[in-house]
Amino acid sequence: MPRMLDVSDEVRSEIGDDEADRLLGGAHAPDSYECTSCRTPGDALLEPTSTVLFVGDETAVLAFAHARCIPSQVVPVAEEQLAGAVRSISQARNDVSADAARLQPPLPAQALPPQAVPAPAAPSDPAGRTGAPGQAAILGITCGLVLHGDTGHASLVVEPTGPVGRPGNTTGEDEFLDLLQDAGFQPVADLDRTPEQLPGWSVLVAMGKLHAILQPAAAGGSTGWWQAHQPLQVTDAWRFAANQLGEVTMYAVPAGTVGRQPREDLLRQALERAVALGQVVSASLPLAGT
Repeated sequence: MPRMLDVSDEVRSEIGDDEADRLLGGAHAPDSYECTSCRTPGDALLEPTSTVLFVGDETAVLAFAHARCIPSQVVPVAEEQLAGAVRSISQARNDVSADAARLQPPLPAQALPPQAVPAPAAPSDPAGRTGAPGQAAILGITCGLVLHGDTGHASLVVEPTGPVGRPGNTTGEDEFLDLLQDAGFQPVADLDRTPEQLPGWSVLVAMGKLHAILQPAAAGGSTGWWQAHQPLQVTDAWRFAANQLGEVTMYAVPAGTVGRQPREDLLRQALERAVALGQVVSASLPLAGT
């Protein structure tokens, strides 16, 4: 029986017309699935369903989502991140033509306090290169809910471990906030105000975990600006807020400004101090691939 599937042109171009037609005909598509965005059940026989293709250097994973959550699209992901996803597929194969290439339900999210995870590499342009001469900085990402008025917003606080300079800068001068402002992030004057969305940037959350922050690619589409060494588990409350609003607020601060706060109230207090010093830029980033 045909499924109510949407296979976008970009997904079709990746998997080929034959495989796309087989999916639309129901040959390799599931009747029921767990939405890769909101992680609630979906039924491809009864409700519009998007095909989402996560593509690494050598591996591709096909997932399914409610069309109301996200459109059908191709999402570039680091190959090492896909390795964990492939292990969660019922019959792991290295291409999207594998029979029944659907994701198994992930483990339930843990109720954890705000968390931080280091990035394994420097961000790519336009955010510059990290570190003082001869020493690379590491980006720390802290996840937590930050109130904008009475509404809790899923938020990320990005803080490097050292100065971040422009490509070619050998002085060790910290230009992290300047570089992000060049990319469209705006200074924060009031934490209660929700910043404007930044076109082309997005946050990738899949299988209940934070995978990457994406930025516009020069050739079109998106590319990774920050990628987790291992996908970061987020709390149920954080994921619910992100899905409900369809966006995540990203705050960026210079090294040594906020630190890794163990509770959301302490995270907000640290952000408020940084705002008072004019040391925070932010933007709202829509969800991608989640």
